[in-house]
Parts: sequence; structure tokens; C-alpha cells
Amino acid sequence: MNNKTIGFIGGGRLARIFLEGWQRAQKLPARIVVSDCNADALARLKARWSGVETTSASAAAAGQDIVFLAVHPPVMAEVCAGIKGALKPDALVVSLAPKFTIAKLTELLGGFGRLARVIPNAPSLIGAGYNPVSFAPTLTPSDRSDLKTLLEPLGECPEVAEEKLEAYAVLTAMGPTYLWFQLQALREVAAGFGLSDAEIVPALKRMVCGGTRTLLESGLAPAEVMDLIPVKPLAEMEAQVTELYRARLPAIYQKIKP
Repeated sequence: MNNKTIGFIGGGRLARIFLEGWQRAQKLPARIVVSDCNADALARLKARWSGVETTSASAAAAGQDIVFLAVHPPVMAEVCAGIKGALKPDALVVSLAPKFTIAKLTELLGGFGRLARVIPNAPSLIGAGYNPVSFAPTLTPSDRSDLKTLLEPLGECPEVAEEKLEAYAVLTAMGPTYLWFQLQALREVAAGFGLSDAEIVPALKRMVCGGTRTLLESGLAPAEVMDLIPVKPLAEMEAQVTELYRARLPAIYQKIKP
């Protein structure tokens, strides 16, 4: 596995998350080639990881042993058309996008079927990710092991049914965005009360982890969990926030479904 070369088609957020996660885990692959049409994105990568090869030519990144398609769904068809002739016959291509199934990607890549799909999670940056993966049935145990070896330093990488990947995209890939702005606001308010960041960080982390575990692991009904704390400063806003979840998230799910 150590001699497998890595290509990224797309040098944006996803490439940076993977590279940072590998760097922090001291598992950065020996050769990484990243292609992007945005020169600024490549310059940003090069400034952080000087050993990464950057190029505007997607064929160079597509010619590696394991190729990550780190692009948004609207450009996926165009990207696949541009790289299908550059793929090695024994390469493993890994899509990091929702919406495009393995069957559809095989079609877009001219019949190339050595594929996997991963729904990446931003906490992979610190090795705390949750990155569900699905494999094409044609992949060998060795192929699957190669990809899991790459994913494991980033966090958990459970193998799931492909038809569930879009649900994970809403739950785990987008999930931090539902919470981060609220947690940052709470952090800032607590600082206004006189707590230092050194005091806030462990308290906030334990509160979030403990609160989540209590909801999921206590054995109490959700209503019972929510009744454990008598003072609820934001209680009058709960119905509005809940309705946002119930209205917005099914809509985005329908949008990204194949």
C-alpha cells in the first residue's frame, strides 16, 4: 500500500481535509498529484504541502494508482469525460460526491468499473471523521483494503449499502454545519462571561459529547432526556428550529438523490 500513488481531481476543500488528516496522522502518501483549474487553489495546497505535485492537467492526477474525484456533482460528467482516457486499467477511482452512482460513473468513464464511493466528513481533518464507503462488486479484497488503509487515519470508514450514501451525506457530511455556528456562538458568549478559551474548550467538548451520548445511549426516551434539564433558555425557539430540519433537509436529500 505504501507505494500506491494518489491523484486528486479537484484541489479544494475535500483535498485539503484529506491531506491535513493524513499529515496529522503521519500517514501522508509518498506521491500525491492534485489537479485543479483554479491556480489559487493549487497555490494554497502547495504552500501547506510542498511535496504534493500540483497541475492544471487532470490527466496527470488521473494517471495515478488511486484517483479521488473531489469535485461537485454539477461538473462530474465533464470531469469524467476528460479523464477516462488517462486512467490506468488497474487504477481505483473513488468518488467523493453524492448523486452519481457507481453504475452512472462507470457509464461516464466509458465502462471503467473499478470504483468506490465515499461520503467524506470534515472532522477527518483531525482524525475524527465518519466516512461511509461503498465498493463496486468487481473490486477485490485487496482493492478494498487499499482504500480502507487510506481512510482509517481519517476516522471511521464503515462499509454501507450504496443506496444509503445520500442519507449519510445529509446526516454526516453536512451535519457539522447545523451545529458549528451555534457552538461557536456559545463559545463566544461563554468568553463574555469571563471564561478563558482554555476553560471553555474542554467544557464545551465534554458537554457536546456527553449530551449526544445521553440522547443516544442512556436508554431513556428522547422526551425523557430533554426533560433532564429544567431550565431551557431557548425553549420558545425549538419548534421553529425543528421545523427547519424537517423542511430543509428532506428537500436537500431529494436534490442529491441519484
